[in-house]
Amino acid sequence: MIQITKNIALKSIALSDTRALYLLMKEVYPLAYKHFWKDDGTWYVENQYSKENIEKELSETEASYYFVLFNNEIVGNLRIVWNQPLLGLEAKKSVKLHRIYLHAITHGKGVGKQLISWIETRAKSKGFDMIWLDAMDEQPQAFQFYKKLGYQYHSHEFLDYDLLFDEVRKMSQLYKIL
Repeated sequence: MIQITKNIALKSIALSDTRALYLLMKEVYPLAYKHFWKDDGTWYVENQYSKENIEKELSETEASYYFVLFNNEIVGNLRIVWNQPLLGLEAKKSVKLHRIYLHAITHGKGVGKQLISWIETRAKSKGFDMIWLDAMDEQPQAFQFYKKLGYQYHSHEFLDYDLLFDEVRKMSQLYKIL
């Protein structure tokens, strides 16, 4: 267990946690993104949080995967990929914040801000120059959150998932020099 603050902690996700992670994301993901999908996000959760995909992600040696706990309750997940270059900025030693999903009950309580601060501190201590992430353009609150924390726009791509509505396919890469 990694204690971030008095109320926020991280617990490493193990192979035995695949079902718990799936059930958590079946609740958390649709609260934020169901309006992006023709099936309310069911396909995405089934695909990204399948036992096979989680096992694959847990086997990656350059990644760290955690449950996020708030007041001792699991409220989300966080995945970091160390040594993950951002196209166009390969000269920087980079970390990718691959996933950060938090239950709506944590919004406005500083949980996301504390987690980002912890990641930045940890990355600096490991000799990394930059952190980057993908953010959906149609989630303006996320863009404002990262902008307030010093992240900048770098580039974007369009997701090609069949069940994703056309108007929400744009995903931008944001970065911060440490």
